[in-house]
Amino acid sequence: MIFTETPLSGAYIIELEKRGDERGFFARAFCQREFEEHGLVTGFVQINNSLSAEVGTLRGMHYQLAPYAETKIVRTIRGSLYDVILDLRTDSPTFGKSFGQELSANNRKMMYVPKGFAHGFITLENDTEAFYFVDEFYAPEHERGIRYNDSEFDIKWPIQPTVLSEKDLNHPDFDRTLHHSV
Repeated sequence: MIFTETPLSGAYIIELEKRGDERGFFARAFCQREFEEHGLVTGFVQINNSLSAEVGTLRGMHYQLAPYAETKIVRTIRGSLYDVILDLRTDSPTFGKSFGQELSANNRKMMYVPKGFAHGFITLENDTEAFYFVDEFYAPEHERGIRYNDSEFDIKWPIQPTVLSEKDLNHPDFDRTLHHSV
């Protein structure tokens, strides 16, 4: 695997190292040893699967508060999406900064999202499907969200969303007391 740190400390894009021949290729999508060598989380407790039917579907920006803050690995297995992370660690030099990357079934890139980040994506194709590996169980009472266009942050989306849930559309304006450091 090839680990490339993003401009946001602790977050990575992970690419497969393909070993190929006339049959196709083989590659590891996860190796505990390699993740540990990069200081990354290896103990995942859930694998979640989402399918978004329409291009322009926006999901996010989601996270959970401590002690249920999540580390995620996100990979698209069908279609393509633009994946965005937002650093909410108040002690981080990149607090309030975001980073985005296209993840697609074709490029097979994965986003490693550390604890303390909000995460979301917008689909670039119909019928886009993604897997999320998470290291904490879902805890609804610790769930929080930031509106995709919150004026506190300068998140750049490649297209305008056309499909959003009521919940994602109605997240409150950013307030440190509500969105305290995870």
